[in-house]
Amino acid sequence: MNDDSFFSINRLVEFGMGMALAQQMVKTMNSAMTNMYVPGSMNQMQTAVPQFYYAMIEGNQSGPFSEQELSRLIAEKKIVKETYIWKPGLPNWEIAEKLPEILKLVALAPPPFK
Repeated sequence: MNDDSFFSINRLVEFGMGMALAQQMVKTMNSAMTNMYVPGSMNQMQTAVPQFYYAMIEGNQSGPFSEQELSRLIAEKKIVKETYIWKPGLPNWEIAEKLPEILKLVALAPPPFK
């Protein structure tokens, strides 16, 4: 088999790695451009707005909770995948398993110690 073929595994791996590198460069540049402050341009530096959430726990609307507090509630099994969650910007309450940021907290929670 000729290794100079476009479809050789070496060429495909090289192409994939090149694409991954290009995507990372684009992401980095977009982030830099978004966060750039130009003096005199009337744009304010962006500050991170803390995110907060509300949850239906034991039939009661509870919150607001920070991500740290949600992580604790997830570890205590007070918030499970069927728990309804709301945050500013959501038109309606959603179950936890449909919100990527909640799934991230679940993935970061340590397993129960046995």
